[in-house]
Amino acid sequence: MIQTTPLCKPPLDPEFIPAALWNREYRKAAASTPASRKVSIAVDRPEGTSWIYETSLLPTSDESAADTLKYCERIVKFLLWAWGGSSVRISNAPDVVEQLQAIYSADGARAFDHGFMGTTCFDKAFSITNADEADLTETLPPATGGVGSLKGNRLGFDLGGSDRKCAAMIDGKVVFSEEIKWSPYFESDPAYHRAGIEDSLKRAAAHLPSVDAIGGSAAGIYINNEPRVGSLYRGISPEDFQKSIRPLFHELKSEWNDIPFELANDGDVTAMAGAMAINDNAVLGISMGTSLAAGYINTSGSVTGWINELAFVPVDYRQGVATDEWSGDDGCGVQYFSQQGVGRLLPLSGIEVSQDLGLPEKLEAVQELVAQGDERAEAIYQTIGICFGYTIAHFSEFYEFRHLLLLGRVSSGKGGDIIMAEARRVLDLEFPELSKTIAFQTPDEKTKRHGQAIAAATLPKLD
Repeated sequence: MIQTTPLCKPPLDPEFIPAALWNREYRKAAASTPASRKVSIAVDRPEGTSWIYETSLLPTSDESAADTLKYCERIVKFLLWAWGGSSVRISNAPDVVEQLQAIYSADGARAFDHGFMGTTCFDKAFSITNADEADLTETLPPATGGVGSLKGNRLGFDLGGSDRKCAAMIDGKVVFSEEIKWSPYFESDPAYHRAGIEDSLKRAAAHLPSVDAIGGSAAGIYINNEPRVGSLYRGISPEDFQKSIRPLFHELKSEWNDIPFELANDGDVTAMAGAMAINDNAVLGISMGTSLAAGYINTSGSVTGWINELAFVPVDYRQGVATDEWSGDDGCGVQYFSQQGVGRLLPLSGIEVSQDLGLPEKLEAVQELVAQGDERAEAIYQTIGICFGYTIAHFSEFYEFRHLLLLGRVSSGKGGDIIMAEARRVLDLEFPELSKTIAFQTPDEKTKRHGQAIAAATLPKLD
């Protein structure tokens, strides 16, 4: 059985099993076993896009079967939520494929992933199948640029679970930026969402002589400016979602005289904010807010077409711990690097707050305490930082990046400084060669809070 011995233990979560260390130990075992097998994992989309991940597995045996299944299942889970696709094809591992087919089925442990990656997101039944190595060919989508032009009078908005932000820009200069609290999660009337977005746009537009383009950012999967699924709309019935939410942004564009209007997943816009902040490529942007959002601009300065929903990727290989309320899976990023992560650690810290407080208010209470030097609050951020350091190393197995940019409310203030210091300590001790290649980027406080709205304003292109 694979064992790990982390050099750094999170003070409030000492049994944390870093995915990066566990995978490293499994790969060491496979590399030292002569009969290990080369395996390719392809993630496909209906339009013909295919990405391939190559690895090695231990030989088929009763002794290694459990570890091999765990390794493959967690890797497949990561690839699905990083890349996105409706089918998975695996070569040279029929024993694993048979078990994964049961796990990723309508009544299996990953029923959520099966439904989401299938009919919900890509309008096709999800599948995992065996494949011949010769039949696996990587077919990438057309490359697209990162940050668009800053020319003109632009509005940018970002829709979060606890607040919505909107910014107004003139030729790249921010002339107005505002944050308004709202609570869309459990609103059943689509009119609530529409009214809030319209209000923010009109308030920001009042600071421009005219509006040439509008760009937006929100959590979830967006295809052709249509939300396919998103936590912001969890209170909306399926019928109202299809009728009122999917066409919402097309209708808003019409109301604004059909000016260029582009909507992107907040992860993609996080990556744009990172590129804008450092004027460079190879950026992995992470936003620790209501949820965990991420985005990536590759070494060529292009958006990859991946969905980058790292809230759902496994970062802790324990079972039965930090279970995500939405997917039902354990140890995924959202429970470690978001307001939910702070809320999870609060009872372990000894800090007592009213259970009637929402997650944003609980975070505010912790931020006030850490600013005062409260050791219990510091332990929360130390725990997040150590887990994050190991997770940065895990991300580097799938993303090639030189810059790690941290955004979001959880990273604000002294707590954010603690997170970054602890993450760097982990990298220096456990992954020294990797640590030398990654620069941490932390914009000023206002950019941390409003950077995504500003970056979203750059999405539409003007002639």
